[in-house]
Amino acid sequence: MNETTDYDPYALPPEAVQEPPLSLATALRKIGPGIILAGTIVGSGELLLTTRLGAIHGFVFLWLILFSCVIKVFVQTELGRYAISSGKPTLGALNELGGPRLGAHWICWCWFVMMCATISQLGAMTGAVGQSLNLAFPGVSKLLTQTLEPVFPILADTIHSRPEYPWAVVTCLTAIGLLWSGSYQRIEIITTFLVVGLTLVTVVAAVALPTTSFKIPWNDVVAGLRLGIPNDGIAAAVAVFGITGVGASELFYYPYWCLEKGYARYVGKCDDSPEWVHRARGWIRVMYLDAWVSMVVFTVSTVAFYFMGAVVLHSQNLIPEKSDMIETLSRMYVDSFGVWTQNVFLICAGAVLFKTLYLSSAGNARLVADLLSLSGLCRYQKSSERSVVIHRISLLIPVIALCLFFGFGEPAVMVVVGGFAQALMLPIISAASIFFRYRKLNRRITPSILLDITLWIAFVLITLVAVYALRDQIMKLIESFSVKK
Repeated sequence: MNETTDYDPYALPPEAVQEPPLSLATALRKIGPGIILAGTIVGSGELLLTTRLGAIHGFVFLWLILFSCVIKVFVQTELGRYAISSGKPTLGALNELGGPRLGAHWICWCWFVMMCATISQLGAMTGAVGQSLNLAFPGVSKLLTQTLEPVFPILADTIHSRPEYPWAVVTCLTAIGLLWSGSYQRIEIITTFLVVGLTLVTVVAAVALPTTSFKIPWNDVVAGLRLGIPNDGIAAAVAVFGITGVGASELFYYPYWCLEKGYARYVGKCDDSPEWVHRARGWIRVMYLDAWVSMVVFTVSTVAFYFMGAVVLHSQNLIPEKSDMIETLSRMYVDSFGVWTQNVFLICAGAVLFKTLYLSSAGNARLVADLLSLSGLCRYQKSSERSVVIHRISLLIPVIALCLFFGFGEPAVMVVVGGFAQALMLPIISAASIFFRYRKLNRRITPSILLDITLWIAFVLITLVAVYALRDQIMKLIESFSVKK
């Protein structure tokens, strides 16, 4: 069955109402959206950009990594709170705001522009998976080159010069195969397995570093907790802030995953009864548990990747870039633990990046389908029609990502482009969460004063980072024009 066609996950039928779990053990069995989010998060930003940042700058940006992972969760949970209490996904809620619109609200179109930029990240992942698999199984592309040489010499030359291309195609086709029957339950199961396994592998490697010739420089680690950004690292730092932790894309995804998990259905339509308030508060607590458990998972994984880059690669002046990016990243493990770890890393790296390609395609497809409806370009008479559109778009996104990789071919740069777009979008979605909190949220389920304060702190700091990034890029453009003149 394509997607979820047997019921509408965005409907709130009275028969779906459930009492919230009373014990922590029961509540833990009800989490899931955050794990999907962690699966999306621990991907291109962490493996490609975070390790590269550590390789170039050492531990200078450790404070930024930790800050980025924690601060945006407060925005995430406020968006989740409103989605659970109202039953409205992100774009549907944003579309009800006042202001300019072209069919859909202007913020919805801003998301679409950001999404187009972040697909470049998916292209980077497709190419990086190709690099990983080619290094793990180099004989495949060589055999393919020899086979094609007599028949298609131009194609054979292309594969000879870029042996990761055939593997990138395989990656794209595999993603399409999994997305073909990608219901929420399948996505959650696959993600949970990959996130737990890959996080354990990375953390074990980072913890084992003191047993190798690469000792952790604890003085540098402590220095990395002090605020500061070197002038030559501003653009990369902003991109890391946009990608690591809960990025703008994940903030848009999260309410959709909460609704598909069933949290809003369990709460039911808002009414004046105290029972509704009880259910809403109870399921919002489950959502908070879900969000913070996932935050611990992706923070630990992100810091582990950063440590590997800052300890092993930085000390050897090795920078992961271009077609040698994955091979350079593998040195984090090979130089520390021996040649036997290379294929382990390559397969794990491929799985990390593939997971994010798979999940991002599924998440973006849901929002694109929503945008088509809100803008009037597509009308859904029943839930199965929405499911068909989601299904088709989710299959199309990996193809677009593959084409972008073929067109640009530089994964690290593609990740920075997507990360910068997300960094600029973060203040907008953060401001929207504040609007929902004070103008749209049912007053009977408002958060505590402490959570209100943290939400405002998150908004202010996120906005300052985005303004700083925009100013930095404008100054660089002005300088480049001055040089040309």
